[in-house]
Amino acid sequence: MAIIGTRGYPSYYGGFETAVRHIAPYLADDEWDVTVYGRPGATIDAGADPRVRRVTTVGSDKKSISTLSYGFTSALHAIVNKPDVALVMNVANGFWLPLLKLRGIRVVVNVDGIEWERAKWGRLARTVFRAGARLTATFADRLVVDARALGDYWKRNFGRTSLFIPYGGDFSPAQASPTQFGRRQYVLVVARFVPENTIEEFLGAAPTLAEDHDVVVVGSSGYGGVFDERVARLSETNPRVHWLGHVRDDAYLHRLWEDAGAYFHGHSVGGTNPALVQAMASGAPTVARDTVYNREVLADTGVFVQPDAASIIAGVRSVLSSSERQESMSTRARERAKAEYTWERVGAAYSDALETIRRGPVR
Repeated sequence: MAIIGTRGYPSYYGGFETAVRHIAPYLADDEWDVTVYGRPGATIDAGADPRVRRVTTVGSDKKSISTLSYGFTSALHAIVNKPDVALVMNVANGFWLPLLKLRGIRVVVNVDGIEWERAKWGRLARTVFRAGARLTATFADRLVVDARALGDYWKRNFGRTSLFIPYGGDFSPAQASPTQFGRRQYVLVVARFVPENTIEEFLGAAPTLAEDHDVVVVGSSGYGGVFDERVARLSETNPRVHWLGHVRDDAYLHRLWEDAGAYFHGHSVGGTNPALVQAMASGAPTVARDTVYNREVLADTGVFVQPDAASIIAGVRSVLSSSERQESMSTRARERAKAEYTWERVGAAYSDALETIRRGPVR
């Protein structure tokens, strides 16, 4: 089988890459011959499972066409090598599904979120994503969604049923040393700097929150821009605002979640977010933007706020003000994550789905 549509294996860029780091070795354990397609310079050698074949293709790194271009060259390579089944990530790669199907390759697509509703994309990009979604609905043998609410959306708008497979979390205690910010004493946000992650609103709340607590910001846009510049200014002018950029050290990142006094999760578009699942697995007391997806994942373990600075400040301070509440939220989050979101369950679900498609009729 081949995995198409991520930055490669092992990569620490985003949610798909996190999933592939766990799924690919599981599939190898389950006797799949696994190939993961990727991009130049996007992976590291440390921690790679030697059983997973890695293929780097060419493409454009321009934000607007990077997914399409690398998806195309990966699909061409797969057509030549003809795996039994391809796991394709992101509906933008729906344009290349007809090529795979003409070659007799069966296709499972993880549709990701509703990309055409993301504020970071312009009109043309949104049109492309929607067209890719239609092609995905037409040509994919099986759709995978990472949230039940997302499956309802695809059934309602595209007439396709889907298989729910979320993300998993790492439950082992963080191996990194304690952070310099003090256990349960700081506010943490971990996010890519895009509008739909409520970054602007959180940055509006940060100076007020920093009056009493350290504010730790993990992430970047990946391409530079106004949010990166704003966070840089905040960290330069306010000694209690700390911008760590993109953190590749999983142990340290998990320790940040584990020790946080309050973790703010502002993601608003998409399904189950892997950062939120890992925050729960690490026991972070979580304040989340009130969306159907965040409520599905957190249930009664989090605090939900509106996307404005005042609401964020009030929600975060309500958690920071009570150590008993912090520990109660932490315990309940871990318990929910262990019950619903483990990589073992995720890997088994993908393996079963791929085997079913491999043996079943081609759509």
